[in-house]
Amino acid sequence: MARTKRNRRSYSAGEWGRNRVRVFPDPKTGLIQIEWRENGRRLSRSLGHRNWARAKTQADQFAAGFTGPKFHGEATAEPEPLTLETLFDIYREEVTPAKAKRSRRYERSAMAMFLKFFGRARRPATLSQRDWDRFIRARRAGRVGPSGRPVSDRTIEYDLKFLAAVLNWAVRSRDEEGRLLLESNPLKGLKTPKQKNPARVLLTDAEYEALLEVSKEMDWRFRVALVLAHETGHRIGAIRQLRWSDIDLEARTIRWRAEHEKTGHEHRTPVTVEALAALEEARRQNPGIGDAPVFPAPGDPTKSVSRSRARTWWTTAQTRARLEPKRGRGWHSLRRKFASDLMNQPLKVLCELGGWKTAQTVLQCYQRADEDQLRQALEDRRRVSIPAN
Repeated sequence: MARTKRNRRSYSAGEWGRNRVRVFPDPKTGLIQIEWRENGRRLSRSLGHRNWARAKTQADQFAAGFTGPKFHGEATAEPEPLTLETLFDIYREEVTPAKAKRSRRYERSAMAMFLKFFGRARRPATLSQRDWDRFIRARRAGRVGPSGRPVSDRTIEYDLKFLAAVLNWAVRSRDEEGRLLLESNPLKGLKTPKQKNPARVLLTDAEYEALLEVSKEMDWRFRVALVLAHETGHRIGAIRQLRWSDIDLEARTIRWRAEHEKTGHEHRTPVTVEALAALEEARRQNPGIGDAPVFPAPGDPTKSVSRSRARTWWTTAQTRARLEPKRGRGWHSLRRKFASDLMNQPLKVLCELGGWKTAQTVLQCYQRADEDQLRQALEDRRRVSIPAN
């Protein structure tokens, strides 16, 4: 029986001593090499490309005796039609690794979902409005997806935007022979479902003070993280992964690393007196240096605290503060509070402070005027309108 071996550096097909074939990337050029034995001699040649999915197919075919390997410089046969599985394999090898860990995990899950729904052998060029609509109906009903449960239109929108991004990338990318992977995006221009009135809860001052009060009885890391989230407006994912090398207590600044930011934008922001006091408390509790985490994991001080623990902290604090559970009130509600508290600041300044990529995102998803701000605006207008005696 043929035996197949897969790992990150090479791919082998066939049987030892009979038709063993191995493909692997050349460490110098990156071009994929193919290796086999002939009359007791080990031979290897360059395939002349870096397409890992294509190289594995060539190895399988060569080992099965269907065809010989096509070496670099030889006449090139007409390529096989691109399948959805092959496109995802190429994208996963070349694009996904450059993204953040959370994005990589999502993309692997999304690819598996689309392959199961549309079929591995489905040609991307044949996708249409009917497939688009069919996926939306199935996802809403919970008939497709890792959870097996119905999801919101916002989740469906996120899934379809990823699929469209892969197809757009294929339209701009060529193989080693200069041919476009995909001539055009068949789903271009189709509308994604929009969730009406999404739950974007903004934490109130009273709720923050209640959480801050109970944080005194909890893990010091929760208190410090809570203050930093309130004072810097950054995501908890970026906060919990801070290292002491990112903190400059003398200059009163924090460096936010690109790999921990959703936007991939590295930037540095000043901190308030409250944030500085929280960081000094963290220094007393955890006197690390260099790349030591500001919020070390309980079981391993070399690693940052996990997302699940940060989520548990919030849930526990909310219960102790006797706050009624509310969908959407979590760490991110502090980011919305930050954007709304600084509504009177220029949007450019606010985006730099909070690490937002565009002002449009702030306006659409984060800022929300409360009743006091609306009344104050009307009062200011009234003062301007009434002439002084």
